Amino acid sequence: MNQFIEWIRQPWPWYVAGPLIGLTVPALLLLGNKHFGISANLRHICAMCLPANIPFFQYNWRREAWNLVFVAGIVLGGVLSAWLLANPAPVQVDAALASELAGYGITNFDRLTPPEIFSWPQLFTARGLLMMVGGGFLVGFGTRYAGGCTSGHAITGLSMLQWPSLVATVCFMVGGLAMANLILPFILSL
Repeated sequence: MNQFIEWIRQPWPWYVAGPLIGLTVPALLLLGNKHFGISANLRHICAMCLPANIPFFQYNWRREAWNLVFVAGIVLGGVLSAWLLANPAPVQVDAALASELAGYGITNFDRLTPPEIFSWPQLFTARGLLMMVGGGFLVGFGTRYAGGCTSGHAITGLSMLQWPSLVATVCFMVGGLAMANLILPFILSL
Protein backbone atom coordinates (compact mmCIF):
# COMPACT_ATOMS: atom_id res chain seq x y z
CA MET A 1 0.00 0.00 0.00
CA ASN A 2 2.85 2.40 0.81
CA GLN A 3 4.38 1.80 -2.62
CA PHE A 4 1.06 2.67 -4.27
CA ILE A 5 0.76 5.89 -2.25
CA GLU A 6 4.32 6.85 -3.14
CA TRP A 7 3.63 6.10 -6.81
CA ILE A 8 0.42 8.11 -6.94
CA ARG A 9 2.06 11.08 -5.17
CA GLN A 10 4.28 11.64 -8.18
CA PRO A 11 3.09 14.13 -10.83
CA TRP A 12 1.22 12.46 -13.65
CA PRO A 13 2.76 13.13 -17.06
CA TRP A 14 0.69 14.87 -19.70
CA TYR A 15 0.46 11.73 -21.82
CA VAL A 16 -1.44 9.99 -18.98
CA ALA A 17 -3.53 12.84 -17.56
CA GLY A 18 -4.50 14.34 -20.93
CA PRO A 19 -6.00 11.19 -22.44
CA LEU A 20 -7.82 10.43 -19.17
CA ILE A 21 -9.47 13.85 -19.33
CA GLY A 22 -10.13 13.40 -23.04
CA LEU A 23 -11.81 10.04 -22.50
CA THR A 24 -14.49 11.62 -20.30
CA VAL A 25 -16.38 12.89 -23.35
CA PRO A 26 -16.71 9.53 -25.16
CA ALA A 27 -17.54 7.90 -21.82
CA LEU A 28 -20.32 10.43 -21.20
CA LEU A 29 -21.68 9.95 -24.71
CA LEU A 30 -21.65 6.17 -24.32
CA LEU A 31 -23.52 6.55 -21.03
CA GLY A 32 -26.13 8.75 -22.69
CA ASN A 33 -25.11 12.04 -21.07
CA LYS A 34 -24.18 15.01 -23.18
CA HIS A 35 -23.30 17.65 -20.60
CA PHE A 36 -20.32 17.79 -18.32
CA GLY A 37 -19.36 20.56 -15.97
CA ILE A 38 -19.22 21.59 -12.38
CA SER A 39 -21.04 24.92 -12.26
CA ALA A 40 -24.48 23.50 -13.13
CA ASN A 41 -24.46 21.52 -9.90
CA LEU A 42 -25.29 24.58 -7.84
CA ARG A 43 -28.50 24.86 -9.85
CA HIS A 44 -29.20 21.15 -9.31
CA ILE A 45 -28.68 21.50 -5.54
CA CYS A 46 -30.96 24.55 -5.41
CA ALA A 47 -33.62 22.73 -7.45
CA MET A 48 -33.33 19.78 -5.09
CA CYS A 49 -33.43 21.77 -1.84
CA LEU A 50 -35.57 24.84 -2.54
CA PRO A 51 -39.31 24.25 -2.36
CA ALA A 52 -39.91 27.79 -3.69
CA ASN A 53 -41.88 28.30 -6.85
CA ILE A 54 -38.97 29.74 -8.85
CA PRO A 55 -39.25 28.83 -12.55
CA PHE A 56 -35.45 28.62 -13.02
CA PHE A 57 -35.31 25.74 -10.52
CA GLN A 58 -38.33 23.84 -11.82
CA TYR A 59 -36.93 21.06 -13.97
CA ASN A 60 -36.10 17.38 -13.57
CA TRP A 61 -32.87 17.65 -11.56
CA ARG A 62 -32.93 13.87 -10.93
CA ARG A 63 -31.87 13.37 -14.54
CA GLU A 64 -28.59 15.11 -13.64
CA ALA A 65 -28.04 13.24 -10.35
CA TRP A 66 -24.94 11.55 -11.80
CA ASN A 67 -23.30 14.99 -11.94
CA LEU A 68 -23.99 15.51 -8.22
CA VAL A 69 -22.30 12.17 -7.52
CA PHE A 70 -19.36 13.33 -9.65
CA VAL A 71 -19.00 16.51 -7.57
CA ALA A 72 -19.27 14.50 -4.34
CA GLY A 73 -16.43 12.36 -5.70
CA ILE A 74 -14.35 15.48 -6.32
CA VAL A 75 -14.88 16.60 -2.72
CA LEU A 76 -14.13 13.12 -1.37
CA GLY A 77 -11.06 12.88 -3.60
CA GLY A 78 -9.81 16.23 -2.30
CA VAL A 79 -10.27 15.14 1.32
CA LEU A 80 -8.56 11.80 0.73
CA SER A 81 -5.72 13.48 -1.17
CA ALA A 82 -5.15 16.00 1.62
CA TRP A 83 -5.17 13.19 4.16
CA LEU A 84 -3.16 10.50 2.34
CA LEU A 85 -1.10 12.33 -0.25
CA ALA A 86 -0.19 15.60 1.48
CA ASN A 87 3.36 16.74 0.95
CA PRO A 88 4.60 18.78 3.93
CA ALA A 89 7.53 20.23 1.99
CA PRO A 90 7.29 23.89 0.95
CA VAL A 91 6.05 24.56 -2.56
CA GLN A 92 8.93 24.82 -5.03
CA VAL A 93 8.77 28.15 -6.82
CA ASP A 94 11.09 29.18 -9.63
CA ALA A 95 13.70 31.70 -8.49
CA ALA A 96 12.61 34.33 -11.04
CA LEU A 97 8.97 34.06 -9.93
CA ALA A 98 9.94 34.13 -6.24
CA SER A 99 11.94 37.30 -6.89
CA GLU A 100 9.01 38.94 -8.68
CA LEU A 101 6.56 37.90 -5.93
CA ALA A 102 8.93 39.24 -3.26
CA GLY A 103 8.49 42.66 -4.88
CA TYR A 104 4.80 42.37 -3.99
CA GLY A 105 5.53 41.23 -0.42
CA ILE A 106 4.83 37.55 -1.06
CA THR A 107 7.62 35.44 0.39
CA ASN A 108 5.93 32.55 2.23
CA PHE A 109 5.66 29.44 0.05
CA ASP A 110 5.00 26.93 2.84
CA ARG A 111 1.46 26.23 1.57
CA LEU A 112 -0.23 25.92 -1.80
CA THR A 113 -1.63 29.43 -1.46
CA PRO A 114 0.50 32.26 -0.09
CA PRO A 115 -0.89 33.50 3.24
CA GLU A 116 0.08 37.06 2.28
CA ILE A 117 -2.90 36.93 -0.10
CA PHE A 118 -5.21 34.09 0.99
CA SER A 119 -5.82 34.19 4.74
CA TRP A 120 -8.49 35.54 7.08
CA PRO A 121 -6.52 38.65 8.07
CA GLN A 122 -5.84 39.43 4.38
CA LEU A 123 -9.55 39.19 3.56
CA PHE A 124 -10.06 42.57 5.21
CA THR A 125 -7.44 44.35 3.11
CA ALA A 126 -8.07 45.94 -0.29
CA ARG A 127 -5.92 43.32 -2.00
CA GLY A 128 -7.59 40.40 -0.21
CA LEU A 129 -11.07 41.77 -0.78
CA LEU A 130 -10.42 42.19 -4.51
CA MET A 131 -8.75 38.79 -4.86
CA MET A 132 -11.14 36.65 -2.82
CA VAL A 133 -14.53 38.38 -2.86
CA GLY A 134 -14.23 40.22 -6.17
CA GLY A 135 -12.63 37.22 -7.86
CA GLY A 136 -15.29 34.86 -6.49
CA PHE A 137 -18.06 37.14 -7.70
CA LEU A 138 -16.50 37.44 -11.17
CA VAL A 139 -16.04 33.69 -11.46
CA GLY A 140 -19.66 33.08 -10.46
CA PHE A 141 -21.00 35.81 -12.72
CA GLY A 142 -18.83 34.75 -15.64
CA THR A 143 -19.84 31.12 -15.28
CA ARG A 144 -23.51 32.04 -15.29
CA TYR A 145 -23.13 34.55 -18.12
CA ALA A 146 -21.15 32.11 -20.28
CA GLY A 147 -23.65 29.33 -19.61
CA GLY A 148 -21.06 27.06 -18.04
CA CYS A 149 -17.60 26.74 -16.60
CA THR A 150 -14.25 26.09 -18.24
CA SER A 151 -14.53 22.33 -17.83
CA GLY A 152 -17.97 22.22 -19.37
CA HIS A 153 -17.13 24.44 -22.33
CA ALA A 154 -13.52 23.46 -22.98
CA ILE A 155 -13.87 19.71 -22.48
CA THR A 156 -17.39 18.84 -23.52
CA GLY A 157 -18.51 21.80 -25.60
CA LEU A 158 -15.44 21.97 -27.83
CA SER A 159 -15.41 18.23 -28.41
CA MET A 160 -19.05 18.45 -29.52
CA LEU A 161 -18.14 21.34 -31.88
CA GLN A 162 -20.45 23.83 -30.16
CA TRP A 163 -19.89 27.40 -31.35
CA PRO A 164 -20.82 29.01 -27.97
CA SER A 165 -18.23 26.81 -26.26
CA LEU A 166 -15.53 27.97 -28.66
CA VAL A 167 -16.42 31.62 -28.02
CA ALA A 168 -16.53 31.04 -24.25
CA THR A 169 -13.20 29.17 -24.22
CA VAL A 170 -11.47 31.88 -26.26
CA CYS A 171 -12.88 34.50 -23.87
CA PHE A 172 -11.70 32.46 -20.86
CA MET A 173 -8.19 32.34 -22.32
CA VAL A 174 -8.07 36.04 -23.25
CA GLY A 175 -9.45 36.98 -19.84
CA GLY A 176 -6.90 34.77 -18.09
CA LEU A 177 -4.01 36.28 -20.06
CA ALA A 178 -5.23 39.81 -19.37
CA MET A 179 -5.68 39.05 -15.69
CA ALA A 180 -2.28 37.41 -15.24
CA ASN A 181 -0.31 40.00 -17.18
CA LEU A 182 -2.17 43.30 -16.71
CA ILE A 183 -4.59 43.27 -13.79
CA LEU A 184 -2.94 40.92 -11.26
CA PRO A 185 0.30 42.94 -10.97
CA PHE A 186 -1.81 46.04 -10.20
CA ILE A 187 -3.86 44.21 -7.54
CA LEU A 188 -0.78 42.66 -5.94
CA SER A 189 0.83 46.07 -5.63
CA LEU A 190 -2.05 47.37 -3.45
